[in-house]
Amino acid sequence: MSRRCELTGKAVLTGHKVSHSNHKTKRTFRPNLLQVSLISEALGRSVRLKVSANALRSVEHRGGLDAFLAKASELELSQNARELKRKIAKAAAVEPQAAAAS
Repeated sequence: MSRRCELTGKAVLTGHKVSHSNHKTKRTFRPNLLQVSLISEALGRSVRLKVSANALRSVEHRGGLDAFLAKASELELSQNARELKRKIAKAAAVEPQAAAAS
């Protein structure tokens, strides 16, 4: 599996390690990835995702996984997160209809 955040698309970057004598050698900058379980209120279950620490802060700031995915761009989400976004949108659309019927 690639070293890429499933929510923000952050990935490994490359650059130079620069010494005091200005000698440059290649190095990688890896994102701070964590395997976390996030709870989806619309689906009523937890979901395991590989996200960066920065994305985790963004999820909490926006008010949860459902709110984050509602605003997130399809381009930066992983395939797994895109499917999750569609399921959440579908469950959220069904919920108001069920409330109106009763």
